[in-house]
Amino acid sequence: MAALAETIGKRALEAIHRMGRMTVFLYRSAAALFIPPYRVRRIVKQVHFIGVKSLFVIVLTAAFTGMVLGLQGYYTLRKFGSEGLLGSAVALSLIRELGPVLSALMVTGRAGSALTAEIGIMRIGEQIDSLESMGIDPVKFIVTPRLLGAVVSVPLLTAIFDVVGILGGYLVGVKLLGVNAGVFFGQMEASVEWKDVANGFVKSLIFGLIIAWVCTFKGYFTGRGAEGVSQSTTSAVVLSSVLILVSDYFLTSVLL
Repeated sequence: MAALAETIGKRALEAIHRMGRMTVFLYRSAAALFIPPYRVRRIVKQVHFIGVKSLFVIVLTAAFTGMVLGLQGYYTLRKFGSEGLLGSAVALSLIRELGPVLSALMVTGRAGSALTAEIGIMRIGEQIDSLESMGIDPVKFIVTPRLLGAVVSVPLLTAIFDVVGILGGYLVGVKLLGVNAGVFFGQMEASVEWKDVANGFVKSLIFGLIIAWVCTFKGYFTGRGAEGVSQSTTSAVVLSSVLILVSDYFLTSVLL
């Protein structure tokens, strides 16, 4: 029993240490945002990498998500004679939940893993050590642009996801299944409020922060060798995805 208690205590202390290390890392990265020089070109480059290059997978995922929602929602609502509410069901599902969450998960898989691997290779290639030896803050030079790039990109991608998803639901519900177009958009306009849109954007901002925070941290403190980079990348994607889903629940409970 003593050995078991010792093991549990050791694991708990290690977890607390990692959490504290990640918190300090986030604080350093956020604080560096307000310290000149402001590397606008590097930030724009990260917005392009995280946002523009994720556009195709976001549009593709959104289109089929909206079409599936339109199909499933129609046959579910038809049982209650409420096919006219299809527009509301599709729009609210996307704007409140599916848009922010699926956008964040897609960005995590496409861009987050790349961020971790890129910074991890810089670590094992001693490029980060070289920056420190030249008096350049590696957190500000490497991490901060990626952090800001993700916070800017994920809400914009979420907005695109919502619009494309609603169009996908429209194509299936109106063009394929015969729901009246005026009723589809009329019910959507009557049910969707600014609060729903704002809550979705708040979620996407926090999800973007989580993605950049976890992925850059895992890359910055990666282990040595190719195996260390591989483990860091896998760990970053898994932890980011789990934190997105967990935080989504708590944000929903607070924002509703």
